[in-house]
Amino acid sequence: MPVVTRAAPERLTLTQARRVALAAQGFTDRAHALPSMRTLQRTLERTGVLQVDSVNVLQRAHYMPLYSRMGPYDIGLLHRASERRPRRMVEYWAHVQAFMPVELWPVMRHRMEHYRSQRGKWGILVDEPELEANLLAEVRDRGTSTARDLDDGLPRSKEHWGWNWSSTRRVLDFLYMTGELAIAGRNSQFEILYDLPERVLPSAVLAMPTPDKADADRELVRRAARSHGVATVAHLRDYYRMSVASTKAAVDSLIEAGELVPVTVAGWRQPAYLHAEARLPRRVRTRALLSPFDPVVWERDRAEALFDFFYRIEIYTPPEKRIHGYYVLPFLLDDRIVARVDLKADRASARLLVRGSYAESHAPAETAEELAAELWVLAGWLGLDDVVVEPRGDLAPRLTVAVHHAG
Repeated sequence: MPVVTRAAPERLTLTQARRVALAAQGFTDRAHALPSMRTLQRTLERTGVLQVDSVNVLQRAHYMPLYSRMGPYDIGLLHRASERRPRRMVEYWAHVQAFMPVELWPVMRHRMEHYRSQRGKWGILVDEPELEANLLAEVRDRGTSTARDLDDGLPRSKEHWGWNWSSTRRVLDFLYMTGELAIAGRNSQFEILYDLPERVLPSAVLAMPTPDKADADRELVRRAARSHGVATVAHLRDYYRMSVASTKAAVDSLIEAGELVPVTVAGWRQPAYLHAEARLPRRVRTRALLSPFDPVVWERDRAEALFDFFYRIEIYTPPEKRIHGYYVLPFLLDDRIVARVDLKADRASARLLVRGSYAESHAPAETAEELAAELWVLAGWLGLDDVVVEPRGDLAPRLTVAVHHAG
């Protein structure tokens, strides 16, 4: 596989940019017959983070990017990596709520201090020092605990849309954001399990010095650039949710160090930057369903710029106003996104329901057959026995036939 160096072309075609981006995300890695912890670690190195989301209509968000790159795998690998010693990943506000490699904990200490000085996030002020002290003492004595375990029964607030948090839950979130507590895992109801950092993170990680702010910013942008392959400042900023000023300063420093190479990408209005070790494959051969929270598509403007794919998640859209469906996954075939499907795992009947299926204008003739094959693989991974295509969307007639033949 060729490696891009500082002598790389100053201009990339859009096709080249897509291939660089997909290679950076791990879609050209050699498949392992049986995905192992080594496979998971390699994949996490590519994605950098795994966004966490509670929606479980198909499969929770953090499991899906691993599946898209590794194929069917034992989700127990992720639980081992995030809940057992030696922990390899931990939840933090890295992109948004996300798993990140444990070695990023010291890099995030500046973010923790920011939330401490702001007394919270999203403008929600947390100023209950007595409750903070009591909760820390309680967790120290009790060990791993959920907010429900610790809740003192205070009235719950309904001032903010979608929230119904007690004071205990709000303060626990604050203590986690500031690094005074860490997330040890989640229970079967997906509730967060809080504990002291020294009982969650490896001691070697906690002992690592805190880099200065400029070095921390450089490390985050370096990782974002490695995961993107090629990106604008806006793309790099979004990956770890940094400020534009901090991102731009880090980009300038990494250019000077030779780690980033300025390039132009055909059709992009903004300057782009190529990671100096990015791979530029001659072709990409892959087939994958992408979660709405996959790094390839989570920044919708980038997905449109790279793939000419306009994508909006419609979970919070009233049903009568949805265009494509509730939980819609883009379908990646080689280096193009060629279709999208609204999926639901009907666990009671052991069926994977395709509530809607839609082809992109550039979809090749084999799209239905390739998608059908992938849907059967996904159903098997989810422990479902059947794939049912409902008659919604322009791709549905062909996909119905293809699913029947593939099954």
